[in-house]
Amino acid sequence: MSNTLIDHAQGSILSPICLFAYKRLNELKRTIDALKSNYLAKDSDIYIFCDGPRGIEDKYQVDEVRSYLKSLSGFKNIFVKEYSENVGLSRSIINGVTEVLDVYSSAIVVEDDLVTSPNFLNFMNQAIDFYKNDKSIISISGYTFDLPSVSKDLDYYFGVRSSSWGWATWSDRWLVVDWDLKDVNEILKNSIFKRNFKRGGSDMIKMLKDQQRGKIDSWAIRFCYHQAKFGLYTVFPSISKVRSIGFSKDATHTFGASRFYTNLDKGEKVHFKFDIFTNIDSNIEKEFRNKFSILRRIKGRIIALFQKR
Repeated sequence: MSNTLIDHAQGSILSPICLFAYKRLNELKRTIDALKSNYLAKDSDIYIFCDGPRGIEDKYQVDEVRSYLKSLSGFKNIFVKEYSENVGLSRSIINGVTEVLDVYSSAIVVEDDLVTSPNFLNFMNQAIDFYKNDKSIISISGYTFDLPSVSKDLDYYFGVRSSSWGWATWSDRWLVVDWDLKDVNEILKNSIFKRNFKRGGSDMIKMLKDQQRGKIDSWAIRFCYHQAKFGLYTVFPSISKVRSIGFSKDATHTFGASRFYTNLDKGEKVHFKFDIFTNIDSNIEKEFRNKFSILRRIKGRIIALFQKR
């Protein structure tokens, strides 16, 4: 097990995996077991970033996670970085992905509450390679909703909002993101931008303003803001290669979000066909956007309240 980043990525064929962990050992084990069952796991490098405890009450769980990772195998090269303090998920992902993309041209990102299909890495690596020179594509998603208009005869579709559940991007797209949102006040005055931004969901503007005001700390809304500002797109699989298992009371962001449940690919297909970007299917865009509607979000909160009892 390596404790320093590999100095260079020469000779690497597959994109490295960035895995972000904290204190949920059971979920992490399921995440890693699923990744190890991927057909390309043994040929893939994995970089694991472990956040530090928020307080003394978290230290035991954090130590359990780190102890487990010391015996990890099943990947080509393994790197584990342990933070001594709690930096939070947002900063951990921004710093960790940046660190890896300073070395590699692309990376696949997974959090510790996601289960992947055996062909997840096949889909991600093939899509990364196909769209690597298409600067209109900002990310590849391994996750998708079960949307009625998505044809199962195709391996993919395009969307306007990046997903944070099992995704990938390239260094030339990630390293130019303005995480400080320096121009957000001016751009939010533009009604055309706001209308385009909400194509990804009615929650986008509020999340961006909450980020700006310090009410939330989200790398994802900043990434999506950059995506909307430059009119970029995301490639989604027609059948989800990722399922979240983070719907527990320990989940930081997803508790009660039952509208995000999806069917997981069985992993039988290993070769995928992609085409260059032409346009967005309006029906798919509408169905995707409706998953983030006010009514859906209110229903999710009500369900969460009952689950907490």
